[in-house]
Amino acid sequence: MAAPELGRGAPIPGRCAYFVERKKRFCKMIPAPGRRFCGEHEQQEEENDRKRIPCPLDPKHTVYEDQLQKHLKKCNSRAKPKPVYFVQDINAGLKDVAEIPEKEVPICSLSKEKLDNLIITLKKASTGLELHLKEQVLSHQALQEALNDPKNGESAVKHLKQQASILGNMEKLHLLGPGRCFVEFGAGRGKLSHWVDVALQDAENVQFLLVERATTRFKVDGKHKRRDSVFERLQVDIQHLCLNKVPILEKKKLPLVGIGKHLCGAATDLALRCLVESYTTCCDGESQEPAPKRSRTDKTEVASNNSADNESNKDDCKPVAGIVIALCCHHKCDWTHYVGREFFKSVGLGPVEFNYFQRMSSWATCGMRETTTKASTSDESEDESNNMEEHEQTCSKTESSSDTLQGILTVEERKEIGHLCKLLIDHGRIEYLQQHGYKAALQYYTEPAVSLENVLLTAVPSLSLIPEPTT
Repeated sequence: MAAPELGRGAPIPGRCAYFVERKKRFCKMIPAPGRRFCGEHEQQEEENDRKRIPCPLDPKHTVYEDQLQKHLKKCNSRAKPKPVYFVQDINAGLKDVAEIPEKEVPICSLSKEKLDNLIITLKKASTGLELHLKEQVLSHQALQEALNDPKNGESAVKHLKQQASILGNMEKLHLLGPGRCFVEFGAGRGKLSHWVDVALQDAENVQFLLVERATTRFKVDGKHKRRDSVFERLQVDIQHLCLNKVPILEKKKLPLVGIGKHLCGAATDLALRCLVESYTTCCDGESQEPAPKRSRTDKTEVASNNSADNESNKDDCKPVAGIVIALCCHHKCDWTHYVGREFFKSVGLGPVEFNYFQRMSSWATCGMRETTTKASTSDESEDESNNMEEHEQTCSKTESSSDTLQGILTVEERKEIGHLCKLLIDHGRIEYLQQHGYKAALQYYTEPAVSLENVLLTAVPSLSLIPEPTT
């Protein structure tokens, strides 16, 4: 950073005169009356004797040295108390460090023989899998007005089509209804929950939990005005989220519906384990008072009462009614968190193969790079740029490495292998859900022209009907 220099124009009147080199513009903060610089950059004024030092909690900003202790008590970077629903690594998965592989060499550095062997192993492991997914490109009337709005740009229309299809698939599975709690993982701005709320505008007793680990700008939460639906944000990493400890769920005991739009890589596995394992386990493991001593003649009565108590506990803890997640960014998956490890082992694969396959999965969307470059250089509105998903804004380093394989594999061959890698990883997730009593499926929920990440994972309980709504 440096003070203003000639050739950089002039600061905005009434704003700080400090030129921020990193942003190539003047600071926009408002200085105190009679000052040229804001408090952050006030050390630029020679007449100011007070010294500013980097904040020890976050050196990206500074503070007056004589006000350090006061600042530390209110600094936004200070350690905050953990919420009640924070349980360290409850959804993390693998605990055995010995099973976590060392970092593998880049794919572009593999010999042709090693790469061929990996591809042969991939195709052998994929034998018997359904290679052609069913197309379930649906829509929902809740989004028709927005879809027909001529003010929407191309990016906004694409996202609306995806959201409409997700809602259409939820409706087909009878997951859109009253008396439910919708948990949106990786919620971001909360657009998916917003449209679910619009679709359920006449429904009663509807709750929304928006899970996002980062602070988010341009949230749509303020649009939710209905009194009978409640929106609550949980700023926590999915890895540490214990849904059973969320106060509103302890109070209302509503059936859960887990949803997500483009839940990147390992976040999908963390969300599945959060819903399928930790939430259900916490419900089943609730502490109970020991039964009082009874005479032998009361054995029948005791057994009857215990059975009734167990049924009561089951009723108190509503199961997960369904899961609908648009999958994304398999190259960000992690063996530590992956829920399909048992499936991989059953077909003779382990962490080494998984690490290669998850990186090779990016080949399925290698055509995204040109589109992304064009999109990033175009003049889009701020709202449309905010609509862009992470996988649209940046290209993975693993993708770019495929360029060095052009002499070995054609573009079409890379795409085919990438799709096989995605399918294999996703099938492990399907088997995981089936082993936990869910009827799970994969389907294409939108056209590739709308999104190259166009696979939707759905799951509903297979051994029982979807829970009756609580009104």
